[in-house]
Amino acid sequence: MEFTKRSCEEFVEVLASNAPVPGGGGAAALVGAIGTALGNMVGSLTVGKKKYADVEEEMQALKAKSDALQRKLLDLVAQDAVCFEPLAKAYGIPKDDPDRDRILEEATVTACSVPMEIMETCCEAIDVIKTFAEKGSRLAVSDAGCGAACCKAALLSASLNVFINTKSMKNREKAEELNEKANGMLDQYCALADEIFAAVRANF
Repeated sequence: MEFTKRSCEEFVEVLASNAPVPGGGGAAALVGAIGTALGNMVGSLTVGKKKYADVEEEMQALKAKSDALQRKLLDLVAQDAVCFEPLAKAYGIPKDDPDRDRILEEATVTACSVPMEIMETCCEAIDVIKTFAEKGSRLAVSDAGCGAACCKAALLSASLNVFINTKSMKNREKAEELNEKANGMLDQYCALADEIFAAVRANF
């Protein structure tokens, strides 16, 4: 189901229902796409302006990268639902089924994959937003700050969808590897998003 093709109202209603998807991962991806788009708007309001001619080429390149990140995050809304489905089904396997543990473990690893990708994409977006905030139109700098805040929220939200799955994994080495990677992104990019927000806030 293409959740992103629905209206905002429909998406929120399904999110609030007892349907297993979309959930936290899909919501995180959508919020990340919104945050990325807010940064991209700063670029759109910068290109073509004589005052910012010296950064025109850089803004164009960042806008193209943001376009790609937005599309990827929107695709990840649906992909998160696809990758969660095997896990939802695995929980329904009878406990006396000899294959249950193996299937459940494989499904859990799969369920981690999209939230991890959402995190990675949000980190890329925060890097881009930093430059939009520093070099983009001063008239739209608040949107860069909003974008950084949204991407941080998406990053945090996606991480919980990693951690809830790694907690139940039998392969603790793999689980700790994923946890370390996720925590590394949180440490670096939550701090960077906060720096961007603070720098933007200091303008007012």
